[in-house]
Amino acid sequence: MTRTLSADVLAGLSIAGLLLPEAVAYSGVANLPPQAGVIALFAGLVCYALIGRSRFAIVSATSSSAAVLASAMLAVGVNTVAERVALASALVVGTGIAFALAGCLRLGAMSNLIARPVLRGYAFGLALVIAVKQWPQLVDLHAQATGFFALITELLHRYPSWQMPSLWCGLAALAGLFVLERISRVPGALVVIVVSIVASGALAAHGVVLTGPIHLSLALPQFTVPQVRWLPLVEFSLALMFILYAESYGSIRTYALKHDDEVQPNRDLLALGVANAVSGIFQGTPVGAGYSGTSANEAAGAQSRFAGLYAAAIVLALVLVCLRWIERIPEPVLAAIVIHAVSKSLRVSVFRNYFRWQRDRLVALAAVLAVILFGVLNGLLVAIAFSVAMLLKALTRPRLSVLGRVGEHDYVSITRFPKALVLPGMLVVRPEEPLFFGNAEPLFTQAREAVLRQPAVKLVVLSLEESADLDSTALESLGDYCTWLNSHGAQLRLARLKDAARDALVRANLPQLSGPALDYSSVDDAVRGQGVTPE
Repeated sequence: MTRTLSADVLAGLSIAGLLLPEAVAYSGVANLPPQAGVIALFAGLVCYALIGRSRFAIVSATSSSAAVLASAMLAVGVNTVAERVALASALVVGTGIAFALAGCLRLGAMSNLIARPVLRGYAFGLALVIAVKQWPQLVDLHAQATGFFALITELLHRYPSWQMPSLWCGLAALAGLFVLERISRVPGALVVIVVSIVASGALAAHGVVLTGPIHLSLALPQFTVPQVRWLPLVEFSLALMFILYAESYGSIRTYALKHDDEVQPNRDLLALGVANAVSGIFQGTPVGAGYSGTSANEAAGAQSRFAGLYAAAIVLALVLVCLRWIERIPEPVLAAIVIHAVSKSLRVSVFRNYFRWQRDRLVALAAVLAVILFGVLNGLLVAIAFSVAMLLKALTRPRLSVLGRVGEHDYVSITRFPKALVLPGMLVVRPEEPLFFGNAEPLFTQAREAVLRQPAVKLVVLSLEESADLDSTALESLGDYCTWLNSHGAQLRLARLKDAARDALVRANLPQLSGPALDYSSVDDAVRGQGVTPE
């Protein structure tokens, strides 16, 4: 117990120096006052430590959620600081409610709807967008453009207006962060922050902008939501929830598998819901289990989820004692911290396997381009839609394998094993994709053509091992195929039916497929006519 406590306290000390400057920096990404990230940090650390289950997850503001929040406010069209704060509070509370509802409905596996290539491509594109959008802060330039390419164009055109002291300050901080990350157990962000605060007087004299006042209040805020339509608020809250959970579940699951820990996704949904609701009530940013904080916590030797609670206590002490110094952090340094944090996602090597395996290359690249071309929110939706379209394209281009016998009982594809024996007067076929409405007709067309190529066929064995269930279109198409076979003097037997598919066929009560025709446990049994009657 004592060893766990000391390990968690040391881990809390190690990550506090990373979390506080990142929280302030991500407030800037979300176009919110600095205190929004600090409030979110406390809400995330405390709520997850009390409710969540992962012993490594660090729940705080993340770069992706901050970017999505900024994009949502831009889409709604709020401009003043007060309107942005009010709208952000409503969106974050809405995100918390969406998390809580998903947890109550036990939808913990919903992150699986986003394919990994989509997530990696989206993370890469989002990191690129965030890094580019930090450049105006690095050079102290108030840019007007919001689009990725439009912003790059504006930055290049307005190069003479760049404030070089600000740029050199940011680049020096960025170089320091990359150097210090190679030294284990050294809080590089904290070291860079301390150095920048010490030099803030000289930097300010050269025109470098400092963070400015941070107002922290524990009183329940009185805010009103700007006059906007509710439907976009609901849509953006759901988008924030979906992105945050995909990111959080990825981090939590990665370290749970590494340490053989149990994953409780529905409990984590509730924990994230409470954390976001509390953060939104106190006008903080959205929170999730980001990879950088979680990995730093694990590397620091955390033994339980209470390491985050100790980190919150340490951050609180830093804020109470050092708030007036935190207000002197140069803005280019905060921009450098954001760029350094997202740089871990800017690695082309994450796509190497997709090209080597020749799988999902287009999906990953489409996700990158979608974020750049369509923005943070629409980009994710476009990337998901593209991955689903590619899946449907693959499923609706069915392959029907003709099987032959090897040995006494095994049946394999004659395309892959040309020496497999094709029995006379018999045709054994197997769809290589699940049978459903999108491919049923083309598959049975191929099956008809296979019979026509062998007019002497009297028995067709259809192996449905790839189909977990059968929808109405598949059932109707199967019935039509049975009728067609009867008209050509042939019989159909089904092999290797899954339980749900067999139940569907029993309810369909197709005349040509009575009970015994559904009970062939293997292709060989169907060929020999040796059905198995369940006990």
